[in-house]
Amino acid sequence: MSSISPNTDLDQVIARMKSERPAVLNFSAVTARPEPTLDEARGELASVLGQLAHTIFSNKYGPLVGTVTKTTAETVLKSAEENLYRAKGDATLVIQELVDRIFTSKPKKKNE
Repeated sequence: MSSISPNTDLDQVIARMKSERPAVLNFSAVTARPEPTLDEARGELASVLGQLAHTIFSNKYGPLVGTVTKTTAETVLKSAEENLYRAKGDATLVIQELVDRIFTSKPKKKNE
């Protein structure tokens, strides 16, 4: 029989675990792709839509359907972004005007 008891083995294992550095599971240290800019994201989405249109419709409408779809999608997305930016400004002005009208107290008229 061995002269080391199971308790001693367990104590040694626990002591070794306490003395060693813990394993670090930091996955954020992995070099991740930087966040794309709005232009890059728009371009990628337009490319995917163009490839999809080419795959689906190239037999019926010809080989340029993907290129036309990509250009059109990119133009429409850019136009939509500009319109949303303008609409945001307009909505801000309207809301500010409503808030001013609602919460501005009018002086009460005295009955003479």
